Amino acid sequence: MPPSETPAGRRSLGDAHAPLRDKVAEAIRASILAGRFRPGERLIEDRLAEEFGVSRNPIREAIRTLASEGLVEVTARRGAAVAVLSVEEAEELLEVRATLEAANARLAARRRDAVVLAEIKDILHRGTRAIEVGHLGEIPALNREFHVMLAKAGHNRVLADLVNMLRDRTGPLFRRLDMAFARETWLEHAGILRAVIDGDAELASVLAYRHVRHAGALQSEGEKKPEAA
Repeated sequence: MPPSETPAGRRSLGDAHAPLRDKVAEAIRASILAGRFRPGERLIEDRLAEEFGVSRNPIREAIRTLASEGLVEVTARRGAAVAVLSVEEAEELLEVRATLEAANARLAARRRDAVVLAEIKDILHRGTRAIEVGHLGEIPALNREFHVMLAKAGHNRVLADLVNMLRDRTGPLFRRLDMAFARETWLEHAGILRAVIDGDAELASVLAYRHVRHAGALQSEGEKKPEAA
């Protein structure tokens, strides 16, 4: 039996080499961003501990971490729950994220790291292929890879950390996943990458800003339609 499996076949995060609280926090974060834990849903320590095969202590520490990031809210009355953003808070977060993504794209175009850009090209190709064959389930992870690597291409760790944190905080806003949305998103990715490769810092900045704002607008439109609920 592999060391990462419990006798019942359930994977245990306790076997990982990284600090356990970080592994648990990443697992809960991924579940929130994937929509498995919905805004407003309570995060019950006992259930999470059983699911991840750990004690309650790392669960409690992970929840504190996620609360500091704004993904989780902790109150005396309800305990921990996935954060619910008001319309105003969502707009403010998207505005800041768009501004920082634009600044990062400008830096990426100025620095043009060939190795990182080759990795982004590969991600773009894989996403395009997934859309062509209708594998939409692959798009959320590839979308995250694209943006994480674009942040890396800016070669500013402080800015990259801020961009990645804001991407996680706005992640729950982006629930819509259909072919039209995926195609538009990926075409915009291609445009940003072309501008970065060409060294056109201003165009890369403008396209990155518009991309975040446009994606937010498309999500809002989708939420008004019954089939996108």
